Amino acid sequence: MCGITGKVFVNGQTLAKEDIWKMNDAIKHRGPDDSGVYVSPKKNIGLGHQRLSIIDLSSLGHQPMGYLNRYWIVFNGEIYNFQEQKKRLEGEGYSFRSETDTEVIMALYDKYKEKCLEYLRGMFAFAIYDEKEEVLFCARDRVGKKPFKYYWDGKLFMFSSELKAILTQPEYHREPDYLAIHHYLTYQYCPAPYTGFIGINKLEPAHYINLHVPSGKLEKRRYWRLNYSKKINLTEGEWIERIMEKLEESVKIRMIADVPLGAFLSGGVDSSAVVALMSKYSKMPVKTFSVGFRESKYNELPYARMIADKFCTDHREFIVEPKAIELLPMLVKQYEEPYADSSALPTYYVSKLTRDFVTVALNGDGGDENFAGYERYAILQFSEVYKRFFSFHKQIIQPLSNLSATLFQKNFFELTKRFSETLSLSPGQRYVGYTCYFTNDMKDSLYTEIFKQKMCGSDSVSILAEHFVDAGTKKVAEQAIYSDFSVYLPDDLLVKVDIATMTTALEGRSPFLDHEMLELTAQIPFEYKLKGVNNKKYILKKALENILPREVLYRKKMGFGIPIHGWFRGELKNYARELLLSDHSNNRGIFKRSALEKMLKEHEEGKTDHGNRIWALVTLELWFQEYFDHH
Repeated sequence: MCGITGKVFVNGQTLAKEDIWKMNDAIKHRGPDDSGVYVSPKKNIGLGHQRLSIIDLSSLGHQPMGYLNRYWIVFNGEIYNFQEQKKRLEGEGYSFRSETDTEVIMALYDKYKEKCLEYLRGMFAFAIYDEKEEVLFCARDRVGKKPFKYYWDGKLFMFSSELKAILTQPEYHREPDYLAIHHYLTYQYCPAPYTGFIGINKLEPAHYINLHVPSGKLEKRRYWRLNYSKKINLTEGEWIERIMEKLEESVKIRMIADVPLGAFLSGGVDSSAVVALMSKYSKMPVKTFSVGFRESKYNELPYARMIADKFCTDHREFIVEPKAIELLPMLVKQYEEPYADSSALPTYYVSKLTRDFVTVALNGDGGDENFAGYERYAILQFSEVYKRFFSFHKQIIQPLSNLSATLFQKNFFELTKRFSETLSLSPGQRYVGYTCYFTNDMKDSLYTEIFKQKMCGSDSVSILAEHFVDAGTKKVAEQAIYSDFSVYLPDDLLVKVDIATMTTALEGRSPFLDHEMLELTAQIPFEYKLKGVNNKKYILKKALENILPREVLYRKKMGFGIPIHGWFRGELKNYARELLLSDHSNNRGIFKRSALEKMLKEHEEGKTDHGNRIWALVTLELWFQEYFDHH
């Protein structure tokens, strides 16, 4: 697990080697063990690498790595099936100097060119330069676990694991992308290709870029997608067998490392399953790490302890307090894009705690997307039934929800109101209506007139909603899962874990996001995932009944939230006010001060829970301060 950088001039201009070292330096935290730079014979291409040593700790793993006196690679990630691919390639006459997966990627590229991606099982972002053909090939893994950000103006191509490296270059002039901010307020993150910086894009998951350097021709293509149209008709017992077989295999191959290894343990179904299976294959007690809160509503530590005791793990815990907010400016800097998922805070803490003891940590990410674990999938499915049978909702339900929202202004009633207000919309628009931070109406009342005019005609909702039609299934809940795999998972959840772990030089691995696992679960008939309205992750829980305690399997889902709602009424009330209502913030011309005051007041008085929205505005203001106010 590492950091990669690169710079390519297509107009014959030569680059300074120091530029690549400068880019490397900006992402040193991702790979503190080793550093390297390659410059092409024509001195128009530079590749850089920061290494976190996981497999083959010798100097033979040094990058940028050359192969056949022709190819040069910088690679971030892990290929879990590299040994079997290596064996196969050796049988075809290829030879290798190192024990690394990096060298195997280059041999596969030599043999198959772009189709090499079909043979890789793992997480990756890499760039290969072919000196002979003068082609740069860049690729990102199927799910988007590893980041790849780039700048392209027709003459200059720059890329890196983190855009901080691109910001070090004299050719890039930083400018905030207000359209990205408009979308961020809907989603709590910047959906790809947006990053919040004009001119810098994210390469979408399952995509590659080919840049022919002499001509400056750049093409971007998609090479893989999930398909929900083909279902396999098996019995419940047969599905349980298949799921467990694939999950065990996915965990087992992620335990290959030449460094200490452990697991994040939340006490939820998915991380508990991973720890249970790790215990099966580990000779030593598995090292497990959990994070909790004083507020019992958010604290899952008792369940994590239950699992730690059952599987005799070597267990450690950390409690997050409101004073953790002192870390927020540092986290905003590390996340580098506008990013408002507040669970980044405990994720950073558990990563920091974990890194003191191990270099690799497995986690339960992807279980909810694979097996329909989110409440919102059930709500969306219910809304379809409701629409068909209760066409009178506008006459009865809507006025009722408006009244309840006015009288009580609690989360439940906001959800009821959103449910009734979105029923006439398409399933994709309805889904965004349930999940968004700021609705379009909220944004309209918050924006200054000038900013509202700027954003007029830019529809944030369609970004996620348009993925519903690509899912290959007529079931709306399954379309929602597909859209989450396309947008929410790579741009929010995986970003959260990648940045939190790499900031502390820790590698995170996700067995549930193995692409073979995803392809298998896409073929499970949906009724096995969501039984009725509320029996979520049905088939996974059934599969785990012989392994995990029922108290863990069938408890109410808590999620990995933090108690910011209470914090912004107590310890952090003044912090939010001072930050958001300052002249400095007001002069940005995005939000009306009176609207911000109203929101803060409603939250402080307990009329409406604006906790997540306030967090989004606080992190946005800190982002402006970090990346634009002093540059």
